[in-house]
Amino acid sequence: MTTGTSEFSVDGPRYNRRGPVRWLWSHLRRHPLPLTGFLGGSLVMVVLNALVPQLTGSAFDAVLGGRGEPAAALGLVALALLAIVSARGLLDLVARMSSEVLAKRLERDARDELYVGLLGKSQTFHNRQRVGDLMARAANDIRQLSIMISPGVDLIVDSGLTGLVPLVFIAAIDPRLLLVPVVFGVLFVIALRHYMGQLNPVATRMRDEFGDLNAGLSQAVRGIEVIKVTAQEEQERRRFRALAGLYRDSFVRNGLVQARYLPTLLFAFAMAGALWHALYLQAAGVLTLGDVVAFMGLMGMLGFPTQISIFTFSLVQIGIVSSRRILDIVNADTELEQPAAGHAAPIGGEIVFDDVTFGYGEGEPVLRGATFTVRPGETVAIVGETGAGKSTLTKLVPRIYDVTSGRILVDGVDVREWDLDSLRSQISTIEQDIVLFSRSVAENIAFGLGQRADRAAVVKAAEDAQAAEFVAELDDGYDTVIGERGITLSGGQRQRLAIARALLTDPAILVLDDSTSAIDSATEDRIQQAIGRIQEGRTTLLITHRLSQIRWADKVLLLRRGEVAAFGTHDELIRSSPLYRRIFAHYDEVPVGDGTLDEQERVH
Repeated sequence: MTTGTSEFSVDGPRYNRRGPVRWLWSHLRRHPLPLTGFLGGSLVMVVLNALVPQLTGSAFDAVLGGRGEPAAALGLVALALLAIVSARGLLDLVARMSSEVLAKRLERDARDELYVGLLGKSQTFHNRQRVGDLMARAANDIRQLSIMISPGVDLIVDSGLTGLVPLVFIAAIDPRLLLVPVVFGVLFVIALRHYMGQLNPVATRMRDEFGDLNAGLSQAVRGIEVIKVTAQEEQERRRFRALAGLYRDSFVRNGLVQARYLPTLLFAFAMAGALWHALYLQAAGVLTLGDVVAFMGLMGMLGFPTQISIFTFSLVQIGIVSSRRILDIVNADTELEQPAAGHAAPIGGEIVFDDVTFGYGEGEPVLRGATFTVRPGETVAIVGETGAGKSTLTKLVPRIYDVTSGRILVDGVDVREWDLDSLRSQISTIEQDIVLFSRSVAENIAFGLGQRADRAAVVKAAEDAQAAEFVAELDDGYDTVIGERGITLSGGQRQRLAIARALLTDPAILVLDDSTSAIDSATEDRIQQAIGRIQEGRTTLLITHRLSQIRWADKVLLLRRGEVAAFGTHDELIRSSPLYRRIFAHYDEVPVGDGTLDEQERVH
């Protein structure tokens, strides 16, 4: 088992996963040009803003002091202000565009990283997850990262610089004027930390409850048919209202935290104290009236970080919580170790189970001590009662799950030493629960090959799977877009498309999990003929309860409560296994000994 590592690579870049802040920074630093434009543009723009009160104070001194020509001095001030405003507007445009580019690139890269991470997780991981909660993280939480940068971090950088740069200009007027703004700054930081400490648990609860709400909605939509058939609309409505109420209550708590925001009150006292202090120094002859005007203008700039912080830090806090939720998924245990240089080769088809035991989690093992060998090109029918472990056994071959103990060899190589792509690309599985995508018929058939399949090969596979006839009756033929999970098709049609998909991939190992259960007998016969043709030279694992399919299998594997009860040909098991005879006793065609079964053996 491997856990999420601290570094993750996608097409070259490495992302630091040792915490949400480091992870975010490792994403942002990959884009130095917009990052420089954002930070540099914001800094210069704030410096230009701080020059405006200075020039305004100079204009007051020029008019009231009577030095030189006031009109000429005011003209120079006006020209300087015009130049500053123009340059400030240009730099503001550069900074805002750069921050928006950073935000969208972070959103794109984080979504790519999360998606790649989800594709790499084991089936055990996905079995534990709620689809709705994963969708909330992949959509809403990722979106929060973009909002956190723009306008969140964008405004925080502006407000932070607006809180620091004026202090430099105030010190240039007279260092004694720093008394009030510095005291205010210290109290502001203390109050802000207290605010963030109260906001963090509320923001975390908001994101978690949104995930719960989304998961409940997803389950209701997927199970809408069951809800309607069982007349449970009112119950589901109450359940959704309860989840929505919890989410609403979190927003109310968030509002209460913001309502107790203290820095705005502190700023009002700071402005009053600053004015008193400046007038005191002016009366003592230390400052001119223009200095007082410039100082109060610079103090007024501190109001921007004070007012905007209640909004921006809330966005950043939610963004950090969202980052943590995303990292929880990306860093989660993969349970499947991908070899750095895994074995890759054409598969011959030999499968060996060597004392294999497997269980889901810490419960009772589903398989215990399974040992048998499938020769290349053999067809093995897997039979047993419901819950015997038949489907689980077939999922261990392509490493959908890893064995708990023992080993599985494909062509003499442990499946854990195979390159996963090489191994899985040569194994095709057709399950009972057919998964089709909301794409065209042709794309669904060609899914196993991606862009490598041409239309002629797709049509040939559909013909072999007896799907061509009903596809031709669809509105747009092979270009018809089917509903999600193939909901617009019948069970038999979905199974035929899945069989066509498997035929097209030309697999070395074919797994059929009761794949013709929803197909009528006449169509099944034609499909079996097609499958029979491609089985030549290929290893096939066939899960079935149909005697007609079992009889033409080379070997039969009988499972009972997770253990191999018998393994051999159909005729051998009929002669040697009482359990096997009991399972098929209701088939009149089963010959045993003299062609009859005693009464005890007819009990199923």
